[in-house]
Amino acid sequence: MTQLKKDATGRLATIGDLLGSAFAGLAAGAAVLLIFEAVMALTGLGEFGESNGWLALILPVWLFVEEFRAEGFGAHRIMVSGLAAGFGVAAGMTVAGVVSEVAPPLVSGGSGALTGTVVYCLVWFYGLRWLSHRSG
Repeated sequence: MTQLKKDATGRLATIGDLLGSAFAGLAAGAAVLLIFEAVMALTGLGEFGESNGWLALILPVWLFVEEFRAEGFGAHRIMVSGLAAGFGVAAGMTVAGVVSEVAPPLVSGGSGALTGTVVYCLVWFYGLRWLSHRSG
């Protein structure tokens, strides 16, 4: 098992560590959501696949909040997190909208959550480093 690399402030130091941690959180959230769906379908309280796949985002959002806190104070973290969230939500909603025409809400929401997570990670990681170097 490999240890995650963190910088002096406590942020994840590489894009691979950030994406890997986010994907691990998505996988855990998706597994819990699938178990919930199976229990609901087996008890007759709903059909399998009708829950919202966006619920898988709970752990990645927690990771993003911890990354935000570890960054410390400054306007650059607020600006980059706003941009990352905006682009992530826009990309995720676009993918979820396209997939919703051919798949149930569990799959369309899950694909939107995956897309939004990847976009957020990329904008946060590279945007924060670029803006930090520009602002000194």
